[in-house]
Amino acid sequence: MRKNAATLIAGSIVVAASLSCCGKVPDASSPSNDSAITRSSPGPDFRTVQFSGYEWKVKSSEGRVGPGPNYFSDSLDNVTVDGQGQLHLRITKRNGRWFCAEVISRLSFGYGTYRFYLRSAVNNLNPQVVLGMFTWDDDPAYNHREIDIEMSRWGHASNKDAQFVLQPYTKARNIVRFSISTALQTTTHSFTWKPESVFCQSLAGHYDAPPEPGFIIQQHLFTQGVPRPGEENARINLWLMVGAPPSDGKEQEVIISKFEFVKLQ
Repeated sequence: MRKNAATLIAGSIVVAASLSCCGKVPDASSPSNDSAITRSSPGPDFRTVQFSGYEWKVKSSEGRVGPGPNYFSDSLDNVTVDGQGQLHLRITKRNGRWFCAEVISRLSFGYGTYRFYLRSAVNNLNPQVVLGMFTWDDDPAYNHREIDIEMSRWGHASNKDAQFVLQPYTKARNIVRFSISTALQTTTHSFTWKPESVFCQSLAGHYDAPPEPGFIIQQHLFTQGVPRPGEENARINLWLMVGAPPSDGKEQEVIISKFEFVKLQ
C-alpha cells in the first residue's frame, strides 16, 4: 500500500567500490580509516535522539575517524529531529573544519526488514558526499555484519548515484550499482535480511508493502556470504569521501522521514 508522504516519519552507509570509474573507493571500514570503538561508542556522555520510536546515539569525534576519515559532530547543527519526527543529517563547516553526521540505534534488531524513508532528492548530492543506511557490528565476524544501501557518486559526477552492498564489496557479486537519476523528493529503501538471503529494494515514493512494478527503481537478491546476526546496530550517516570537502563548497542536508523495522517471522 502506498502511504501519503506527509504521514511518514524514518532512520547509514559504509564502503563501496565505484564501478563506473577507474579506481576503487578507499575502504571506510578498514583499520586505517576507522576503529570499532569510535564507530560504535561516541563517548561516555554521548547525545541521543528519539526517532521513529527508537533511541539513537549521535556520533561525535575530536579527531578524524572512519568513515572517510572525517570529523563527526553531535551538534544540533548536524543532527536534529524536527517537530514532524523527521531526522535531519547535515554536513556543515565550522571554524575551517567540515563536520559529518551519524546516528546509531541502541537496539540490535537481527533478521527482518530494515526500511528507510527519504524526503530528500539524493541525485543532487555533491559527488563527494555519501549517504549510508546500513548495519554494522564492532565484532569483525561476517565482515562486521555490514549490509549497505548507499547514495553517492564516489567523487565522480558521471558515476551512478546508488548501490546495494553485502560486504566485502571487493567481491563483484556483492555490489550492485544503479541510478536514482531523477529528482525524486521521496524514496523508500529497504533490505530484508534472512538466514539464506538479503533482498534489497529502492522505490519511488513511500511504501510499507509491495509496490506497483512501475515504482521499483532497483532490486536485488544476495544469496552468498549472508551474515548471521550478532550485536549489529542500524545506522544512518552522511559523510565525505576521503574527508575531502564538497566540490562546490556548500553544506549538505538529507532528511529521513521514517525508519521501520519488521522482525522476520
